[in-house]
Amino acid sequence: MVEGVLTFAAEGVLMKLSSLAAQEITLSWGFKGELNRLRRTLSTIEGYLGDVTDQPQDRGDSIEDWVKNLKGIAQDADDVLDEINYELLRHKVELQNHIKKKVLNFFSLSNNPIAFRLKMAHKIQKINASLEDLKSEASVIGLVSKRIDAAPQGTRGRIQTDSLPENDGIIFGRDKVVSDIVTTLTNSNINQENLSVMAIVGMPGLGKTTLAKSVYNDNSIKGYFEKRIWVSVSDPFNINVILICMLESLNPTKATVRENLDALLTYLQEELKEKRYLLVLDDVWNEDSRQWNRLMSYLERLNYAPGSKIIVTTRSARVASISEKLLLRHNLSTLSTDECWSILKDRAFLDGSARMDPDLERIGKQIAEKCAGVPLVAKVLGGILRSKNSIAEWSSIKESRIWDLAEEEDRIIPILKLSFDNLTSPSLKQCFAYCSMLRKDVEIETDNLIQLWMAQGLLHPSRDKSEEMEDVGYEYFDILLQSSLFQDATANEYGIISKCKMHDLVHDLAELVSKSESLIEDNSSYTLEIQHVARVSTSMQERIRDSWVGRLRSLFSDGELPSNMLPGFKTLRVLNLFKANIAELPTSIGKLKHLRYLDISETRLKTLPSSIGKLYNLQTLRARHCAFKEFPKEVQTLINLRHVYCDKRMKFPRGILGKLTSLRTLPPFYVDKERGCEIQELAALNQLKGQLVIYNLEHVRDEDEARKAKLKEKKNVRHLIFLWTENRSTTNNYEEDVLEGLQPHPKLEILAIVHFMGAKFSSWMMNRSSQLDNLKKIVFHGCHKCEEIPALGCLPHLTLVWIYAMDNLKCVGLDYCTSLQELWIWDCGNLTSIRITHGMALTSLRELEIGYCNEISSLPALQQCRSLQKLEVGSSQLETLILRGWPKLKSLPQQIQNFTSLTYLSIQCFHGVEALPEWLGNLTSLTKLEILNFKNMMYLPSVTAIQRLTKLKTLELCGCPLLQSKEWPKISHIQHIDGFNQHWLYYGLLLKPS
Repeated sequence: MVEGVLTFAAEGVLMKLSSLAAQEITLSWGFKGELNRLRRTLSTIEGYLGDVTDQPQDRGDSIEDWVKNLKGIAQDADDVLDEINYELLRHKVELQNHIKKKVLNFFSLSNNPIAFRLKMAHKIQKINASLEDLKSEASVIGLVSKRIDAAPQGTRGRIQTDSLPENDGIIFGRDKVVSDIVTTLTNSNINQENLSVMAIVGMPGLGKTTLAKSVYNDNSIKGYFEKRIWVSVSDPFNINVILICMLESLNPTKATVRENLDALLTYLQEELKEKRYLLVLDDVWNEDSRQWNRLMSYLERLNYAPGSKIIVTTRSARVASISEKLLLRHNLSTLSTDECWSILKDRAFLDGSARMDPDLERIGKQIAEKCAGVPLVAKVLGGILRSKNSIAEWSSIKESRIWDLAEEEDRIIPILKLSFDNLTSPSLKQCFAYCSMLRKDVEIETDNLIQLWMAQGLLHPSRDKSEEMEDVGYEYFDILLQSSLFQDATANEYGIISKCKMHDLVHDLAELVSKSESLIEDNSSYTLEIQHVARVSTSMQERIRDSWVGRLRSLFSDGELPSNMLPGFKTLRVLNLFKANIAELPTSIGKLKHLRYLDISETRLKTLPSSIGKLYNLQTLRARHCAFKEFPKEVQTLINLRHVYCDKRMKFPRGILGKLTSLRTLPPFYVDKERGCEIQELAALNQLKGQLVIYNLEHVRDEDEARKAKLKEKKNVRHLIFLWTENRSTTNNYEEDVLEGLQPHPKLEILAIVHFMGAKFSSWMMNRSSQLDNLKKIVFHGCHKCEEIPALGCLPHLTLVWIYAMDNLKCVGLDYCTSLQELWIWDCGNLTSIRITHGMALTSLRELEIGYCNEISSLPALQQCRSLQKLEVGSSQLETLILRGWPKLKSLPQQIQNFTSLTYLSIQCFHGVEALPEWLGNLTSLTKLEILNFKNMMYLPSVTAIQRLTKLKTLELCGCPLLQSKEWPKISHIQHIDGFNQHWLYYGLLLKPS
């Protein structure tokens, strides 16, 4: 992989040279000639690297030595250019400070500027001489200059859920296995008294986790188990961590107790009391029966309901055998060639069922045969083939010698390496390799990963495009996701892909391709080429410091960090101290001139040293869950800071935030005039992207003050959340004016307004000629005085509407909401109607939730809602309910059973329902019940359930062709039964008393 790394390193140096050339001060420092010479030489060298990439795998030692020599020189060049750039930044910061003091003395900007200039010039001359020698040597060993492929093209901007690989959640070849496991887990006759265990066992890559997820998300499982919990275990097997993860899954607000075992168990008991639950323990490695029995003893202390179950996925048969309560063990087998072809075809083509060239299909099936029945291999190979359309390209994959290597070593990794080899640029390969620094089996935060890539200088926007480093990062992430090198992608509440995982075997591949420059945990096998170190002991850190001075670029440490350690790591770009055992950050951190990424989250730090203000290159600062509550004033000089993550109550000193004009990510902003945090501090932050949250808006005085935030100029802010304090003792008369002054940019996509106490919303929201044409999601929460919401039909791209606790709201109009997919209306006590007069409304609606709106006497006709998949309605006063035409629903919405005031219920066209539920017997006020057009229904509720419907006078059954005649006795007592077919009529007359 080293040639790929170097190609991109050369590209990175060239980009820096172009940037420096644009700054006139470098000319006055005497660098012009040497920098131009360096640029020309590197351009030639970059061409030679293109030839290196085309060399066979068993190329000679001379080429390997040439590449290694170039690697060191490229790193030296990068460091020198970075040091020059640091001085430029320092010059800029100090110049600003001196101007403010009305004093300007160029020679005061450096301790010895002439010495620095001579030192840098000498270093560049030395690098140029070394590169000239390498250029001459390249010709001798037979290298020729070639053109380097351009960077890959992919998704620009944040990745939406539609970037997920096609059918990512579909499981191939395991339908019967899923069905059998679901049947066993939901069988009420099997081991109801004890907490029993089911194990799914199989080699890596067979799809154990995918199978468990398919079971976990099955509708029968959701209906049978009141609580479902998923915990990724891996190694080591830590019981406390497992219990904490269980509690986080059940109730995140209670999961703050991390060390107190008794408290954990108490909280878990509260959450699971008398509830039947399913717990999935994914990827268990522990073979110690004592540990397992200890965990089981804790779980059995919980007051759960009978029938609770545990699923364990493991690659070890011994793990499956250590449980004394094993109910079933399923040994996962490999897939057939046809099943592998189905997976491969599904990934290779946007539509896996599309017709293809017969020759491609023939070659594809031959490749599928080589997958050895392993789904992961089929997925990854499908990801490779997606970007290849010719017979020659498919044949090259089939004929690759990597298959012979895999057969010899009996390993999957060499096959997976095909995917790495087929990544379309050296930069993308380097980004994938850097993933080895992350822990196995831990969810990867998309933004965090991209910021790490950015810190290493791996993301360079095209020179002729108005894109940023983060945009390139999202593009690369999307390509890796589409290539199946990432999996299990999840979206946040805004539909943005925010997290993913990397399969263990794919992580092993990342470690393999980066082994020449990365050291993961203590390992006696390392070389002087190491640049990145993760989770090593303090003693190993000291050895690295003494051996690799001037080389190390990443340090991930969760242990101690001796105060004398940092100065030895002067070329660090990334310092990750997440959960490190440190209470103080040494002042020497200010000497890390190249540092671009710093994570001090969940440490015991009580303050930050003032020297942090010297980190002029710092791009990302993560400080979540730290003991200190305010940043030092010196952060104002972090002129390259782009992303800040901290607790929502973390403070910036008065007047500081507005100086950080490079910010793209800002933690929640609290208007607090006493501490100098006024809303006008946001005025200059026009680079902000993504989400902006503003609290305490009751402290903004009027419309003019609100306009000082200049939100309308922040064109890259896509999500805005406005919050006034809840239950405040007084409300001013200016809230409507303040909201008027907070008008956002027209590109806004998500808007939330919380605890606004004005009587009406602003004109920029209410005008029918809306200025928010791009708005996709809107939330109103606790706006108690508003009687009217904006005309939703005027927002053409609106997909989600949430309305909570609007006491004065009388009516919600939904006409022309043809794009609306989710509608939630809760706790609106005076809402009387949901108006739909246009026939094309709600044609895209998938989820509808209405609760605690007791003045609604009837729901609107929803016959156009053919896409509806979820319905939840809660109203104790509802008397009439008609549910019509949702063929995708496989069961009736359980919330209906809470409508105990219903007198008339009509349910129609639920073609997926096979049996009516027992809870229909809870609707004891029913006088008329209609069951119409249930094409697959075979069974009615039990006699006991139907007999509870004592007021039921009329039952209409029509269009239920599979309903069995033996069901007749259950309903024969009802006074009026209409609509059944002639066979039923004849059978019923025979049974009725004369």
